[in-house]
Amino acid sequence: MSKGIGNVAYKPVGVLLGIAAGTVAGSIFRQVWKLTAGDGEAPSATDEDRGWVEILAAAALQGAIFAIVRAAVDRGGAVGVRRLTGRWPE
Repeated sequence: MSKGIGNVAYKPVGVLLGIAAGTVAGSIFRQVWKLTAGDGEAPSATDEDRGWVEILAAAALQGAIFAIVRAAVDRGGAVGVRRLTGRWPE
């Protein structure tokens, strides 16, 4: 079965949207972390001065934000491709 024009159009769009989603998600995470933790910088997994709970909470929050942003961006991209091509990307 041949790939439809929606799939061909979506591939490069999907890559660009994925990069943009990562950038936006990172920015949102940093802002949310500042508001919720009252700390300027989120901990990294190897931060010796931070405890397990704080590190795992930061990772969970970052993962949730990234997943939400990525899903919204992917869905928006698929809708855009359908509007342009008349076909939903597979």
